[in-house]
Amino acid sequence: MPALSIPTVFSRLAALACLATALGASAAQVDVAGVKLEDQLDLRGTSLQLNGAGVRYKAIFKVYTAGFYVGKKVATPEEALAAPGPKRMAITMLRDIDANELGKLFTKGVEDNSPKSEMVNLIPGLLRMGQMFADQKQLKTGDTFTIDWLQGTGTLITVRGVPQPDPVKEPAFFNALMRIWLGPNPADWKLKEALLGAKP
Repeated sequence: MPALSIPTVFSRLAALACLATALGASAAQVDVAGVKLEDQLDLRGTSLQLNGAGVRYKAIFKVYTAGFYVGKKVATPEEALAAPGPKRMAITMLRDIDANELGKLFTKGVEDNSPKSEMVNLIPGLLRMGQMFADQKQLKTGDTFTIDWLQGTGTLITVRGVPQPDPVKEPAFFNALMRIWLGPNPADWKLKEALLGAKP
């Protein structure tokens, strides 16, 4: 076997270093209040990146972490809602909570951030979502759920890894849910800023 020249050795070492860096980057995680969020994920064949993540506080208590995934980074609510392709809001509970109560809070969040003229069209989806949370009874610390927008499928909510039936097909419903966190009257202003990529 012929000896490798010094330049060849260095070029191969450099290539290996680049590969290791790329692999490390692809597996990178972000720690939010002890919850590990992937900085990239694959959603039905589309690569999404973590736009931002933070903690939802109620008074002084941490309620859940939220991470917002999009195909390309966005910095404003308008860009977030208009971004094409699949999107995901990933939630991990930081305390036990009555699931029905959380569903009611989400419904109120939609009402507080949606034009009155849109509410009549959102009611069927909100009723379906409310029933879904009521069926869960309780969400415990560490439980996860995701809210996905999938072209051709609609808004799909997955709780503890189990996709819920009957996705809501209208794009307006997904955007209404996103406005809970990104709208003019968000659940938590600091969380809104974090989801839009603001550094703490």
